[in-house]
Amino acid sequence: MLPLRDRNPSGIVPWATYAFIAANVVAFVFQSARPKTELTEFVLQYGLVPSRVTGALKGEVAFLGGALVPAFSSMFLHGDILHLLGNMWFLWIFGDNVEGRLGHLLYVPFYLACGLAAAALQYVIAPSSPVPMIGASGAIGGVLGAYIVCWPGARVLTLVPFFYFLHFVEVPAMVLLGIWFLFQFLEGAASLGVASQGGVAYWAHIGGFAAGVLLVKLLPDGSPHRAATQAPWRR
Repeated sequence: MLPLRDRNPSGIVPWATYAFIAANVVAFVFQSARPKTELTEFVLQYGLVPSRVTGALKGEVAFLGGALVPAFSSMFLHGDILHLLGNMWFLWIFGDNVEGRLGHLLYVPFYLACGLAAAALQYVIAPSSPVPMIGASGAIGGVLGAYIVCWPGARVLTLVPFFYFLHFVEVPAMVLLGIWFLFQFLEGAASLGVASQGGVAYWAHIGGFAAGVLLVKLLPDGSPHRAATQAPWRR
């Protein structure tokens, strides 16, 4: 199921969402421009490596370079162009509404906090893993969590494959994002015991989503009053 657009205008220009998308694209271009001989070392340095975090917590590795800087920089690195495009597509569709709900200033720390929560849960699952975590999926999972809390009935035009055909179906956000979360949970549960070997960091997605659900309930509403779910299609 691929979301195409939602019928839920934010009522704002989502400058922070645009900035996050731009930052991810710039980081990917910079990352991709590095020689292949340096790329692995670059990802190891700026991706979040759980085993190095464990070393930092034990005092065996410098905390700044081993845990703190990678915790943030890893949110802006991606494994390949499809990884980047998939994440930015979801952020483009759902991020503006959450930014409108929180306001520009609160949205930025909200996004980053969800990314940190995502990394924290993945770390708890596989603290000895030598595989670097990279990607904005955890932070964007937080955006999805906030969206499902605030607009569960918002209509989302979705591309759904059915046998050999593709169908355009309008579904409530609760259904689409609920299925997304269920998939993350089932895959995450299946990965227990092998999460340290790499692959998709499903528990990071779950951690980010849970953080988004919680934080959006705690943070003040910075949005103007509006009827959100019955407006014309946008984008």
